[in-house]
Amino acid sequence: MWRDWKLFIPKSVTVLRQGYGLGDFRGDVIAGLTVAIVAMPLAMALAIASGATPAQGLITAVVAGFAISLFGGSRFQIGGPTGAFVVVVYGVIAKHGYDGLLIATTIAGVILVAAGLLRVGTLIKYIPDPVTTGFTTGIATIILASQLKDIFGLHADHVPADFIPKLQALWAARATLSLPTLAMAVSCFAAIMLLRRYLPKAPGFLVVTIAASAAAFFLVMPVETIGSKFGGVPSSIPLPSFAFWSWSKVRDVLPSAFTIALLAGVESLLSAVVADQMTGRRHRSNIELVAQGIANIASAAVGGLPATGAIARTATSIRSGARSPLAGMLHAAFLLLFMLVLAPLAKFVPLAALAAILVVVALNMAELHRFKTLLGAANGDRAVLLLTFGLTVVVDLTLAIEVGMVLAAFVFMHRMSQLSSVQNGGAPLIDEDQDDFARKGELAYQPYEGLPHDTSVITFRGPLFFGSTSVLKDALDQIGARSKRYILRFEDVPLIDPTGAAALASFLKRAADDQASVTLCGVREGVRTNLNRSIAAGVLAKIAFVANFEDARAAIQAPA
Repeated sequence: MWRDWKLFIPKSVTVLRQGYGLGDFRGDVIAGLTVAIVAMPLAMALAIASGATPAQGLITAVVAGFAISLFGGSRFQIGGPTGAFVVVVYGVIAKHGYDGLLIATTIAGVILVAAGLLRVGTLIKYIPDPVTTGFTTGIATIILASQLKDIFGLHADHVPADFIPKLQALWAARATLSLPTLAMAVSCFAAIMLLRRYLPKAPGFLVVTIAASAAAFFLVMPVETIGSKFGGVPSSIPLPSFAFWSWSKVRDVLPSAFTIALLAGVESLLSAVVADQMTGRRHRSNIELVAQGIANIASAAVGGLPATGAIARTATSIRSGARSPLAGMLHAAFLLLFMLVLAPLAKFVPLAALAAILVVVALNMAELHRFKTLLGAANGDRAVLLLTFGLTVVVDLTLAIEVGMVLAAFVFMHRMSQLSSVQNGGAPLIDEDQDDFARKGELAYQPYEGLPHDTSVITFRGPLFFGSTSVLKDALDQIGARSKRYILRFEDVPLIDPTGAAALASFLKRAADDQASVTLCGVREGVRTNLNRSIAAGVLAKIAFVANFEDARAAIQAPA
């Protein structure tokens, strides 16, 4: 592992060693400033949607954003709070308090560091698309529901975290609808969409936030603001501390910690891949996971939220001319400067404006075109998608990911099992349940030409693993013990696991008990190794291994 220690050198180091000039610095400064302008209102909005304060969102963007760029394996990654965490963060705070969230974030950071050091980064890429699309669209749906209160200006105390009870509580408070708040939210949403269409380079989120704040202040609009709800935004960052740690809460928040770690890993690597596609560069997955872990531990130490790579902010940085990880570090520095200088003005920002921003974020997250495409996929993929989506919205994100992954694994095993087949001579053996009285003629023995009639040639195709064991057992049971010699053709078997080997061993033992000879031909080296490990030596000792079918034929046809 440590022979490749250079793979764990952050991009911030390798980029500077490769050469860095004034032009590169100028590009990074412009990109960092641009992303900071985009990130400031977004960080506050995401924090509020998560059940935290705007200050905690800004602190996360500064501390975690700096660490992700400093220690990461992507040249262009921009980190901070993202919409993917809103659901799990809100649930953890509601159930375990903010201290519980800080504990879960710290544990998630440790998990990510360990995953990176153990080189799990490449494995995360194997999470099926129906699972990621399902829970991402589910998260977007919950974010939309969470903003209804601020969009309509409803007065509802103790709104539940769960989706259905939340909608019921908001419906019960419908009489408190505030038309000025609704007008503010709709206007801000429309303005963002118009700016994106006609002035795509303009920082729409910031422009709308400033305009809405000015309108609320000068027109004395009766809308709720950051100041009226949270009392403003502090102009400093707390000193690092782990005083929140409590061993008694560790077990309770552990499932949420794993969910945070998984989301952080998946989102950050997806963001890094997008950056690679836009620039032609290549990121290093494992050091990126280590950086995500360090960033989350650091964020928790200063009272921040979970963080990961943000695809939209990363893309904005690249389009603005970013040249190196310094752009991400400068983005964090500019955010800190904004906090120090503009904190007194943040109290005038209407919550309806931030809610409109989050509606846009949720619509971008939903990837409705991808969701629609997967609905037209095979039944297994559609089931994984809908179940993951439904469980995310109605039950719990952690459970949704777990169930989605398990179901996706079963779908994969089923498809792999369809690649496995067993043939007796030239006739495929039946691998579906059939009426025993209706299939007598279908299993008529068809010997290979030139071989004695008491010889059976059994051809195996595809992987023989636990997912295809039922096919293997049914086929071998159908063959029975009616021959004196068996030739088992393994040329097209790429792998066999202990479960498949056990099914094969059962047949070999039965053949040995019937004093029938067995020859295996074309067995690959890896398959032979697994057979030696999984089948008793006494059974293997009675088997002849030959290189190919012609050798097996020659051995049987040779005169005794």
